Amino acid sequence: MKTEKTSGQVNSKILTTGEVAKYCGVHFRTVIRWIERGNIKAFKLPGRGDNRIESSEFVKFLKQNDMPIPEEFQSRKKSILIVDDEKEMAAAIQRILKRATYDTAIAQDGFQAGAMLNTFKPDLMTLDLSMPQMDGFAMLEFVRKQEEYKNLKILVISALDDKKLVRAIDAGADQCLTKPFKNKELLNIVAELFTT
Repeated sequence: MKTEKTSGQVNSKILTTGEVAKYCGVHFRTVIRWIERGNIKAFKLPGRGDNRIESSEFVKFLKQNDMPIPEEFQSRKKSILIVDDEKEMAAAIQRILKRATYDTAIAQDGFQAGAMLNTFKPDLMTLDLSMPQMDGFAMLEFVRKQEEYKNLKILVISALDDKKLVRAIDAGADQCLTKPFKNKELLNIVAELFTT
């Protein structure tokens, strides 16, 4: 069974010559010279003719000139926290996701997951519903009450019946995947969640 809900997404940033100058530690006139020489691609605003530079073009320019890329412009691997008390299942999920080049970490229960959310800062969490102490439903409730985790995608991976999976969606899960599942199914859903 596959159930879902969707949300919005952010676009790339547009920079002024002054902003680019600040990042590079140069005068804004230097940036204008770079644009005039064709070193960095820019576009002019209608009317006043001010230059604007897309962040992707800025990063391309930095790479071509072996200049350091500011942290906010560095693309990083998506990170996934796997929450499952079955060690073999958690390891299997981790293998599949690592092969797809995601950063992963495993939490064996809800309490450990709660602590790791803060340190690992995942973009997505896979969550088993049947766990000792703090089960998946309690974990969903905890996460969805925290403002700082409002953008965290949650994929429930469970062997429970459809009724429980619908309850998980109602409690805040973005999608559900039934155990056992095919590797491709998992990867497709994860990729889908990262584009919604």
